[in-house]
Order: sequence, then C-alpha cells, then structure tokens
Amino acid sequence: MSYLRITAGTWRNRRVKVIGHPSLRPTPDRVRETLFNWLGYDLSGLFCLDLFAGSGILGFEAASRGAREVTLVEKNNDAFKAMQANATLLDPQAQVLRPIKTDALQFSNRYSQKAYDIIFLDPPYWQGWLEKLIACFDRLAHRKTRIYAEAESPITCLGTWHVSKCKRAGQVYYHLLDNANS
Repeated sequence: MSYLRITAGTWRNRRVKVIGHPSLRPTPDRVRETLFNWLGYDLSGLFCLDLFAGSGILGFEAASRGAREVTLVEKNNDAFKAMQANATLLDPQAQVLRPIKTDALQFSNRYSQKAYDIIFLDPPYWQGWLEKLIACFDRLAHRKTRIYAEAESPITCLGTWHVSKCKRAGQVYYHLLDNANS
C-alpha cells in the first residue's frame, strides 16, 4: 500500500491510500499540478467524470478544488474498494464524490444521465479505449466540456475534441482537449 497527496484545494496535503496493483498507474503530483493549472484552480460548480478512476486521485483533486459533483467510475473490485474508502474519508456525507463500480463503456452507455463539464480519461494502454469512447461523448459531454486524456502515445484529437495542450512525463503523454465546435 502506498499513498498519494492531494496537491491543492480544501483537501490540500491530505493523503489517500493507493493499492499496489499492476493495472493502476496513478497520475503523479507534477502531472496533476500541470493539469489543474491548465483547467484553472477553481472548479466551483462543475460536474466532473473520472471514467477510469483507479485510485480516484484526479476526481479527488477536482472535488478539493470545488467541483459540485465528481463521478468516479472503476471496474476493478480491489481498486474500487480502496477508492470508495478514500471517498468516504474525504466526503463522509457523500455530497460531492459519487463512486460507481462498473465498466467505462457500460457507464457511458447505460448509467450516465448528464453531460459533464470535465472528463478525465486515464484508461489502460494498448486497448484502444480512447477511440472506443468517442461515440459516447454525445451522451457524456456538451460543447464546452474539456477532456483530459492520458495515453501511451501523443494524440491530436478525439472526435470533435482537439488537443489544446500536451505534455509528456516519462512514457506517458497527457493532453487537454477542447471541442472544435465550441
């Protein structure tokens, strides 16, 4: 078991437990700091979706910065239990954090009833998840939605969302995408 630190906001410097699992690659502090510099510090009133939540750290960071609601979707049972325990410690009344145990495509196709303002995508690599999700954006996003995506290689777009910012950390490329039609 290891720990990650929330980098800013209401829960700044709070540590969350992260299970050691080969499929989990929690987003490092410096990448999260860059991401939230891109998005802006204050996420007050925004609805966020962390679709491959894993440890939940991206969603926890968004909630710490004032997001109105953060939906955390994870299908791995062990990762989900650890994430859910952290969510309960951070948000005991379940006012902001909404953990859901299901597959990303099942959630996108069956459970999602709203369009999100920010979508975090950090899927398993080499499985084509980002491309599979493009068809779901009509249900999950509106024209002003911003999408954050981590990938094993650089991307230029996901459907009508085009990369506005991109960086690399080690072998991970991370991107912020905005809708070309907004």
